Amino acid sequence: MPNRSEPRVVTPQLLRDWPLPLPGGGKDSRGTVLVVGGSRFTPGAVLLAGIAALRAGAGVLQLAVAESTAAALSIQVPEALVIGLPETDSGSVAGEPPDRLRDLAAEARVILIGPGLDDVHLTGDLLRHLIDAAGTDTALVLDAYALGALSHQPDLLGAQPVVLTPNLTEAGFLLGHDPGDDLSAAATELAEKYGAVVSLFGTVAHPDGRRWREESGDAGLGTSGSGDVRAGIVAGLLSRGADPEQAACFGTWVHAVAGQRLIPRYGRIGFLARELLDGIAESIAQVS
Repeated sequence: MPNRSEPRVVTPQLLRDWPLPLPGGGKDSRGTVLVVGGSRFTPGAVLLAGIAALRAGAGVLQLAVAESTAAALSIQVPEALVIGLPETDSGSVAGEPPDRLRDLAAEARVILIGPGLDDVHLTGDLLRHLIDAAGTDTALVLDAYALGALSHQPDLLGAQPVVLTPNLTEAGFLLGHDPGDDLSAAATELAEKYGAVVSLFGTVAHPDGRRWREESGDAGLGTSGSGDVRAGIVAGLLSRGADPEQAACFGTWVHAVAGQRLIPRYGRIGFLARELLDGIAESIAQVS
């Protein structure tokens, strides 16, 4: 069993002593993030995650969403390459990816899978194909329905580095039981079970037993789309060269601080997930 450490509190000083990579050169030096999700009725989740990845430092952004929403999303996010995916009659993304998506997955530095998907079985098929297509050095971030799919197929993960970003409900599915009040224990159990770094409500756990705790998150982060932003921040940090545990710790802190920056204007609750996006780069700069 891994040697479990006491959780370290994530503070600005801890992050300053753990500097993020600062790639030089052009956009390719900061890597490509591919976000795969977005059913016909939830393309906004991919928009939030994708912009968050760019704000966190990704060099190139690619979005893959249901065919019926691709053109509109390409206008909303002009910085991104957007491709349409086959969809079912009900608007879910189909489980068999087109060759274009496989090709993009093979070249991406980071693949974020899950935001806006809405069918756990189709997502499981899609996830399996993408893991097979991805390079062994490609980092994966699993969120939302991708986590549900993983709970049904716990041996699905391959050799790639992985970060899981569950909420409490998703953590329960992944664990097979209620996570309870001890989120540090739940995150540690998840990390050991899946061999992945886990970011769970301010707690980050590594499979080797290391743990961190972020304490500045507030109630306002519990709003629709907020988790998509957090997953996108982690993906962007991975793309610029951060290790999975570093990306998860920085991502959790930046997500929380971006919310705190909105409190003077909106109060503790009432701000929107899209409003977190403008605070991402500034929060990273605060500790860089």
